[in-house]
Amino acid sequence: MTSLDLALIGNGTLGALVSPLGEIAWACFPRFDGDPAFCSLLRERAGDGDFGFLTVELVDFAKDEQEYLANTPILVTRLHDRHGGAVEITDFAPKFHHHGRIFCPMMLIRQIKRIAGNPRVRVRVRPARDYGRQRAEITWGSNHIRYVGTGLVLRLTTDAAVTAVVEENPFFLDDAVTLVLGPDETVQGAVAEIGSRFLEETTAYWREWVRSLAIPFEWQDAVIRAAITLELNVYEDTGAVLAAMTTSIPEAAGSKRNWDYRYCWLRDAYFVVNALNRLGATRTMERYLGYVVNIVAGADHGRLQPVYGVSGRSVPEERDVDSLPGYRGMGPVRIGNQAQGQVQHDVYGAAILAATHVFFDRRLIRRGGDVLFRRLETLGEQAAKLYNQPDAGIWELRGPPRVHTFSSVMCWAGCDRLAKIAARLGLADRAAYWHGHAARIHQFVCERCWNVGKESFVAAADGATLDASLLRLGELGFLPEDDPRFVGTVRAIERDLKRGDFVFRYVEEDDFGKPENAFLVCTFWYINALAALGRRDEARALFENLLTCRNRHGLLAEHIDPRTREQWGNFVQTYSMVGLIASAIRLSVRWDQAF
Repeated sequence: MTSLDLALIGNGTLGALVSPLGEIAWACFPRFDGDPAFCSLLRERAGDGDFGFLTVELVDFAKDEQEYLANTPILVTRLHDRHGGAVEITDFAPKFHHHGRIFCPMMLIRQIKRIAGNPRVRVRVRPARDYGRQRAEITWGSNHIRYVGTGLVLRLTTDAAVTAVVEENPFFLDDAVTLVLGPDETVQGAVAEIGSRFLEETTAYWREWVRSLAIPFEWQDAVIRAAITLELNVYEDTGAVLAAMTTSIPEAAGSKRNWDYRYCWLRDAYFVVNALNRLGATRTMERYLGYVVNIVAGADHGRLQPVYGVSGRSVPEERDVDSLPGYRGMGPVRIGNQAQGQVQHDVYGAAILAATHVFFDRRLIRRGGDVLFRRLETLGEQAAKLYNQPDAGIWELRGPPRVHTFSSVMCWAGCDRLAKIAARLGLADRAAYWHGHAARIHQFVCERCWNVGKESFVAAADGATLDASLLRLGELGFLPEDDPRFVGTVRAIERDLKRGDFVFRYVEEDDFGKPENAFLVCTFWYINALAALGRRDEARALFENLLTCRNRHGLLAEHIDPRTREQWGNFVQTYSMVGLIASAIRLSVRWDQAF
């Protein structure tokens, strides 16, 4: 049965999910939001006529092993047969410095090496096209095979027998073969040599990248894997940050909560670049700032959409596709996302918060100045105008809009940061202007979004229900973390939203029914709140518990079943990996106190 026990490989242009048996079950071309040539994640293989996957099958297979090379996203899968034979499959996407830039082509490389006995393998390369509607047509030459997809031709160059690959004939693996899948271009040089050189340079690139990180003392391996995973979700060409690699993995079994997450939510992206910046990966912040500035420059009167495509254009309108049955047959499979047309006022604060770093962080080459500040002010004007207006909220509810507390707080955060930026730039009048707006919004939230009976802030103005985004009030600076109102809010969320070891984002019925699974990042937010309130032992225990919920590679999806602890929702979810990093940083002992 299909599961999310998958590994992620990639290079900032492509991302691919690989199963424990070495099957590439998900990969889109020519970029993250493209047509999934490999899509067996959303259509389980049931017969010999299936397609949409790339796999190496070991005849008389007995067992498998799989791991990442240390401090890299390079995956090694070992398959053993019943006769003592074994093969090792190394999967990666090239990424390294070349001619003064980062080389990250639309390319996947697979090396297959004999490591014991006389293994016999069958290589099956069956790309799909048009979201699994048809199998790609093929042509071939002396050492390559061309797969004609929807508006794209992929070329597999190999030193294996082309006939064996085309006809999927088993063959004895005497030494090693290399598969290079990429654009329809001639590979310059011997395939094996290119594969080995690209592997060596990609390994060096990632290990140097990891070496530059400022990681906490505790949980280092978990944080490193989370950081690498976040970086794999950054589109190198524009700086956009994906919410996840996949579409339509349901939030719970049969829930129909199946969404396309292969786009850049401004809210999510802010949390990603903030986490990486705290680890010292400042280039990601700079690249994302360029992406946001270009969006702001093209925004009509500063009005932002919640989500954009990786190129900075609008996301396609949401539609169902009938050519893929879905994860474990749980459709629908959706392309595009309705959120692009929603009103979500928190995006103005998220965009301003992301840009705030460049005015204060002296490590950054690109520094903030008057020109950028003036552009951000157009977003602030929207925040100051919309903070008390109804929207869909952080959870993108599709029912009637409400005045969501978190949206109002993020509008406050945007105005508050503009006041601080103006003061930094010596613009006293603008600092006073934005401070006034921030104070007005703060008063609104404190008066209209506080529920006396619950002794807590609530999800919406004049409401009585809770949502877990209120756990962010302290970290955003809206309240001191020892403020009795924050303490009361944390206690109310414990009482109403906590189920076992996990925190739900909300528990009321919405337009898809009552939520069944917990949103993983909410539990990380709760852990951080516990630490802020001095309940560090509880926080550490819950954090250690969450670490055990990761899959074998240390990766997390969006949701988790609080009863079975099975992961659900789109994968790998950047929000969840950000939560892991933030909690590890907050809870870890300091390096100078560790010995």
